[in-house]
Amino acid sequence: MMDEKQRRGIGMTSQRTRERLVQRLRNEGIRNESVLAAIGNTPRHLFVDEALSSRAYEDTALPIGAGQTISQPYVVARMTEALVDDGIPNKVLEVGTGSGYQAAILAQLVPEVCTVERIRRLADQAQRRLRQLGYRNVRVRFGDGNAGWDGDGLFDGILVTAAPHGVPPELLEQLADGGRLIAPEGEQGQAQELVCYHRQGEQTTRTCLGLVSFVPMLRGTAG
Repeated sequence: MMDEKQRRGIGMTSQRTRERLVQRLRNEGIRNESVLAAIGNTPRHLFVDEALSSRAYEDTALPIGAGQTISQPYVVARMTEALVDDGIPNKVLEVGTGSGYQAAILAQLVPEVCTVERIRRLADQAQRRLRQLGYRNVRVRFGDGNAGWDGDGLFDGILVTAAPHGVPPELLEQLADGGRLIAPEGEQGQAQELVCYHRQGEQTTRTCLGLVSFVPMLRGTAG
């Protein structure tokens, strides 16, 4: 477990800096106070390289290695809000663990979080980090996120943190009745849409939530 001093940070990583980020997100339209509280409670500086820790509470994406990024806090908040606004799901699948930051936010709101990462180094780092920070309701798996999370039933919510051309049907098949899938869609370098798929019985509706920019969702795994 990391000690409280590490979690709280100092200077540009302090709780006061986190509170300024939360206020910025509130000013930008995030309304769910539970989501904002989770953002404020999460030590984002521990999810980036130490050399970038002074920028951790800027509202910007930052590199985490392997050609991946930790998402902009506003986007994390917006996607999380879209997932939980109509009720807290019991079990959520995250596709694209990355640094583990989004999973840490979800873990404070959702009883059970499963997260899958295609790059082994990132999956291993995120698993260690989440364990050290005490997030016991998160399971991390190394694998191809296009296939979802086989063998563990359906999910009340699915959150995809990389952009496919279109959401893989395997993911939609793992969405429970009444569940929501939040994902960016589109080509990298072109306009991408953040979309919500809502399953109701045999029908699935698709709603656009705005424009975003994400790394592409790739198939297969990498060591």
